[in-house]
Amino acid sequence: MNVENTQSQMRKGILEYCILGILHRGEAYPSEILEKLRAAQLLVVEGTVYPLLTRLKNFELLTYRWEESNAGPPRKYYKITSKGEQFYKDLSKTWEELNMAVSTLTQNSKS
Repeated sequence: MNVENTQSQMRKGILEYCILGILHRGEAYPSEILEKLRAAQLLVVEGTVYPLLTRLKNFELLTYRWEESNAGPPRKYYKITSKGEQFYKDLSKTWEELNMAVSTLTQNSKS
């Protein structure tokens, strides 16, 4: 069994939640989102994030606006919608439950 593949699948499974968490704090453009994910040690590539942003937008969890940039082409800033906020809240509850369950099952003490 390949541990890197399993690690990659675990990261992909929480990527939507992490992106919504970033945008819950305020709007951002994709490069900023990628920087924040990388700073948190979630190693992702642009080819993973852009389709995910589009999918979240198509489900009306995100919206975006274009803004002119002095340093290049216009930037697409993503913002979480009210539907996205509720989805994020639901995922947060699920994450807390999963985190507690996994911690209980994987702690080092023997029971």
